[in-house]
Amino acid sequence: MGRGRVQRPLILVTNDDGIQAQGLHELVRAVAPLGRVVVVAPDKPQSNMGHALTLDQPIRVEPVSWFHDLDVEAYQCSGTPVDSVKFAVNHLLDERPALCVSGINHGLNHSINVVYSGTLSAAMEAALEAIPAIGFSYDHPESMGDFTTARYFARLISSWILREGLPENIFLNVNIPRLPLDQIRGVRICRQGRGKWEEKFEERRDPRGRVYYWLSGRFLHLDASEDTDLWALTHGYVSIVPVTLDFTAGQVLGELRRRWTHFTAEVSRHSGEHVYGSG
Repeated sequence: MGRGRVQRPLILVTNDDGIQAQGLHELVRAVAPLGRVVVVAPDKPQSNMGHALTLDQPIRVEPVSWFHDLDVEAYQCSGTPVDSVKFAVNHLLDERPALCVSGINHGLNHSINVVYSGTLSAAMEAALEAIPAIGFSYDHPESMGDFTTARYFARLISSWILREGLPENIFLNVNIPRLPLDQIRGVRICRQGRGKWEEKFEERRDPRGRVYYWLSGRFLHLDASEDTDLWALTHGYVSIVPVTLDFTAGQVLGELRRRWTHFTAEVSRHSGEHVYGSG
């Protein structure tokens, strides 16, 4: 009796910089040896789209042939990163992915950027479908460059998650410093550092004299603690932040419930006085 063929794990690859982005192609090359890879990614850049969905226009999905040398099936999607994952999981794929990887984003997605990032929203959507998911970002905002370090850690961490899995309702936010591989000091499991964008809207005028506004700003680091992703990246480490889908602020639940009990009792008392004292 012959041995059965070992089935390779299915890996879904997506991003927010668009299907032509170098980071996506580097990620495909990183994970191709680990399983059967299917790419579904936006047909144009969709950075900072967050968890946006396309609801008021059709979504078009077309096959592309840029990865034949790797035996990778690939499609471009006219929608957002989240649309790409939804279409792949609910319509295109013949089995559930063992892993979804998103990126490699051109630029970091540390700290509060998890709220805005299309890269991480794609990973979040996969996690909502109970698929282990990772968003990869690299401190290399240019359209082209050396992704050797990012590709190495994308393969290393993806292989680890394929082997070990992730808890339900958790995905990973991985950020990689722009350093040669031999200068990376290690990998740190971190919490999300506090930070914010200090923004301004620059008023400008178009050639016809009409006013328009251009958003600009700078990122402010508000937490320098050694257990944060901000600290890790500044000191030459790859940061891994486990992100939860449950936004409940559990640390204040008890206190808010106690306050709410007092508040509702006070409301009931005042309501009674209003009703019965209004004759």
